[in-house]
Amino acid sequence: MGEYSLGDAIKLFLAKSRLKGYVQAFEIETLWEKLMGKTIARYTEKIQIHGNKLYITTSVGPLRQELIYQKEAIIKRVNEALGEDLITEVVIV
Repeated sequence: MGEYSLGDAIKLFLAKSRLKGYVQAFEIETLWEKLMGKTIARYTEKIQIHGNKLYITTSVGPLRQELIYQKEAIIKRVNEALGEDLITEVVIV
């Protein structure tokens, strides 16, 4: 049996568990203001990950339109923040 650091053990556990998406969504929510700016963060109601899709919920029409235009940039920023190419699609709700 090999030895792992606590951090490595947690990463291995998350990689094999269904909690990984929830942890990554929480991580994105925590970094959302830094990634997208204060105004977008203020009017974003919810962020979720299902599979390789990032769901962003907002009730502000102009913001929804702006997020639609920025989908590729959002994917790039979020993947860089997560340290892996997880997100392949952004869905604005």
